[in-house]
Amino acid sequence: MNKRLVALAAATIVAALPGASYADDMFSFNLGAVTDYRYRGISQSRLRPALQGGVDATLPNGFYVGTWLSTIKWIKDTGRINGYDAGSAPIEVDLYGGYKGQVTKDLGYDVGLLQYWYPSNKLGDAPGGAFKNANTTEVYGALTFTVVTLKYSHALSNTFGNADSKNSWYLDLSATVEGPWGLSITPH
Repeated sequence: MNKRLVALAAATIVAALPGASYADDMFSFNLGAVTDYRYRGISQSRLRPALQGGVDATLPNGFYVGTWLSTIKWIKDTGRINGYDAGSAPIEVDLYGGYKGQVTKDLGYDVGLLQYWYPSNKLGDAPGGAFKNANTTEVYGALTFTVVTLKYSHALSNTFGNADSKNSWYLDLSATVEGPWGLSITPH
């Protein structure tokens, strides 16, 4: 993992904590099991269930940091398909931090940095340079108007092991509509 990114995240946390209110709602946790972990439309778990969980710390001044983990299969599968040892890398670890604020009551924004880390992946060792290391760093910015969010993500490194994909980007448009029984519907 990029040592500068870890140092930046640690410095951000330390700088933000003195102003933090240690209220019960500073931390949030999530844990789940899904039938298939899909990321940007592509299965990360070979169309099989995945276990996921994370923790976030949100500060009253708008800054936040967090981590999220999921079981995956795609790195191991890549090695099997192409005949080399891509490493087991059975887990994805996301480390992120950023700032959320509001322009008006109905218009909010979110900017941040996100590191996708795949411990023990060896994609960068593939013969012929077909792949780069799977670890990926992105910056992102999002605008939310009432229930609709438009998010732009920009890769600062090669994206998920794909050679020559630095500076690639992804545009995401979604909405979160509250439904009955505490459920929500999120078209994407």
